[in-house]
Amino acid sequence: MKRSALAITIAAIVVATGVAGYAIFRPQPALVIFVADAYVGEADALSSGFHNATGISVDRPLGGGSYALAREIGQGDPASVFISVALSTYNSTYLESRYSGWTVAFASDQLVLAYSPAANSSVKSIARLFNEAYGENASLYYQAFNELTSGSVKVGISNASSDPAGLRAYLSLEAAGYLYGNNTTSYFVDRLAQHDSVATASNAAELVTPLEEGDIGFLYIYKSAAISKGLDYITLPYSLNFGNSSLAGFYSKFSYQTTSGIQYGMPIYLYISAVAGGTDPAASIRFVTYAIENNSMLSSFGLVPLKVSLLFNNTAPPAQILNLVSQGKISYAGTI
Repeated sequence: MKRSALAITIAAIVVATGVAGYAIFRPQPALVIFVADAYVGEADALSSGFHNATGISVDRPLGGGSYALAREIGQGDPASVFISVALSTYNSTYLESRYSGWTVAFASDQLVLAYSPAANSSVKSIARLFNEAYGENASLYYQAFNELTSGSVKVGISNASSDPAGLRAYLSLEAAGYLYGNNTTSYFVDRLAQHDSVATASNAAELVTPLEEGDIGFLYIYKSAAISKGLDYITLPYSLNFGNSSLAGFYSKFSYQTTSGIQYGMPIYLYISAVAGGTDPAASIRFVTYAIENNSMLSSFGLVPLKVSLLFNNTAPPAQILNLVSQGKISYAGTI
């Protein structure tokens, strides 16, 4: 073989070897977690634990309103895992081609009414009424909600079409009207609108700073988020906080119109799923199973881990999820 031909042959081998080596050793893309804004801290903890257990890289979770995030995923934003507090965000209307057909509820939360640490006398008076009603005299709820919606204070409620926390705030006010406003579900909602008392944003997290600075008096937010942000909050009864799965039938009596249609009340669960067409699908499923099996770490954030997680599916879930079903760690709960 001539020297020039030999050199070309060796060079080709080196290039081929280099390409093969790159194919074998190039780093896997990091997992991309989209998560409801109230649960970025929880997703961070799960991501850190997962990385330590597996060595798989996870980007810092991206937070936002659950409905808004679902639309972004459906429009093609890179995503591996979606953690939401609204079951409907997992349907094909939102996720489009990224729809996987299944999701698992693995923890529960509840709605609370946070109030400003820079509270004026009106805020303090209303907070006192709510606390007295919860602790001693439920008949005071009518007066408490009447004062809350009187126009004397601004109430933070995120956009119901982009953030389930806002949707649940309106549903909670409807339930309050039904229970304490002469069976009129729209009573307190109408009073807020009449007095132009709502301060809104795309998600509840954006309203925390205005609350802390005293620009608004109260904010409907999840308990876990209130705890993680160090907010003072009022505990609402189970009939109004969507935190009791045994009241699912009662919650479903209430509905609210959003840009995506009518949404009905249901218990607050934190859901997780690997989206179709995500980065590194195998690692995405591993992350989901890790989160389900290690949901006990979420209790430190004020969430209630589900002893048996709940599978909602319209299509057959992955084998790893079915394996958790066979182990009794997940049970079937219905369709999306």
